[in-house]
Amino acid sequence: MRGRKALLEALRVLRDHQEAAQHGWVLLGTLRPEHHKGVEAAVGLGQAELADREMRAELSAYEGRAVRWAARLTGHGRDVLAYTEASPAPEHRLEGPAMGERLVELRRSEMDVLRLYVHLGERLHVPPAAGLADKVRTARQLGSLWALYLNEEQIASVAYAFYLRSMGGSVTEANRFARQYGVAYRVNSSTSSPRLTRLP
Repeated sequence: MRGRKALLEALRVLRDHQEAAQHGWVLLGTLRPEHHKGVEAAVGLGQAELADREMRAELSAYEGRAVRWAARLTGHGRDVLAYTEASPAPEHRLEGPAMGERLVELRRSEMDVLRLYVHLGERLHVPPAAGLADKVRTARQLGSLWALYLNEEQIASVAYAFYLRSMGGSVTEANRFARQYGVAYRVNSSTSSPRLTRLP
């Protein structure tokens, strides 16, 4: 992680100095030593490039002194900065639950089931509860589990998603959710339709 941060910082510094340079190249003395190392790493990843001998000769003539090293971003480096700066900062800490919500922690396979259910959305006879799609989209991964704060209607929707999954062959997700959160969908024998059951 520290290496990636140092690399991104070097790319940002290189971009800023490059934009200020009239000839579009950043010279050796412009960068601090730690940024110089980061640029060298970026070169190895194709995110920056070093001036070749011919370009250094042109820069030397422009500067009126010998230029032994110069660098600039490549298109790939600009893309890396554009993407990372447009991405939301990762959050590792959840805000507390709102009134009527409780913490629900799901495994990766369970999140996959839930994402599919949310994706189908209004095409289903029993669509996801209001706000569930946003909760799934903004869920945070904490270790091997995904954490969401859900209200009771949203929890019932999760149970229904696992019910649909159980009809497709796997009951693992529905059984674990029922044990953990006391909510499951069971088929009502009198009506042959699924009904929410709250377990003791």
